[in-house]
Amino acid sequence: MLSRVADSLYWMSRYLERAEHTTRLLDVNFNLMLDESASGTDHRWQRMVTALGPAGTEWDGDPYKLSHDLTFDTANRTSVLSCIIAARENARHVREQISTEMWHRLNSLYLAVTRPEMHSDMHAEALLSGGQEPGEFLQSVMEAVHQFQGVTDSTMSHGEGWHFIQVGRFIERASATAMLLEAYHHDLWEHPERIPEGNEYLEYMGLLRSATAFEAYCKVYTADLTPERILEFLLLDENFPHSLRFSIESLVSALDAIQRESGKSRTENLTRLAGRLQASLRYSSVEEILRGNVVDYLQGILSECRDIHCAIYELYIDYSIQTALAG
Repeated sequence: MLSRVADSLYWMSRYLERAEHTTRLLDVNFNLMLDESASGTDHRWQRMVTALGPAGTEWDGDPYKLSHDLTFDTANRTSVLSCIIAARENARHVREQISTEMWHRLNSLYLAVTRPEMHSDMHAEALLSGGQEPGEFLQSVMEAVHQFQGVTDSTMSHGEGWHFIQVGRFIERASATAMLLEAYHHDLWEHPERIPEGNEYLEYMGLLRSATAFEAYCKVYTADLTPERILEFLLLDENFPHSLRFSIESLVSALDAIQRESGKSRTENLTRLAGRLQASLRYSSVEEILRGNVVDYLQGILSECRDIHCAIYELYIDYSIQTALAG
């Protein structure tokens, strides 16, 4: 596969996963505003900004302005609109590599979020004043991304290109989940001896819903919400699609398939990096992680994801002519 094709498929997938993650966090936090005091709301929105990483947006006390900036501000490269535009542009570059159904689904989402009335002064004023709830729009974006992922799996041949899409999706998901858990560390795991207050159960539910994990968690642990079990589920569960372990296992599986199909021979560094991260999640226990420094552990995962990204680029995308000739 040409490196430019692999690059476009990889980033198309990452950008859509990032857009879905941002809209989900916004939607969860708007819903939780109904159940908390003003001071609690302020802390929760600040934590959400932290969970999104260097998003180019700061919390100024107005959730509707923050929502508008994180959704429609094209000057912010990580806003939902910027991510969808970038995903569609990458898909356009490889239009012949993706199915017609995938293109139609992504193009429809692009047209929906870029239509003029979405960015009019009247629409912005309605969001800023709270006169228009953003939940319906956020839900429509999440559903469109889910539909695109479903259409991708059911209409695109599961060859090398499809595997690059999986790599982009799961490396982005793993990084987002690690940053989300790190943002909640001070409130949930920093002081394990502290007895939780009544409203802290809202925080537990908010974290699980931010990872689409509340129902799946309850099926495993019933409704017994504890910080230790939440960390164990979101880090180490092997069956839940948004857990770190599942994401890394899926990433490694896709990388192995790409290696087999591409015939690349110099994959030792990438295999080592991905295998080490996979093993650390497969053979760790939540007790061991909690006995150590949880933040250091999560930052280590983020660092290893960045190293894997660089290794993917060096091997498959941004390689030299000499490397290509050497196989």
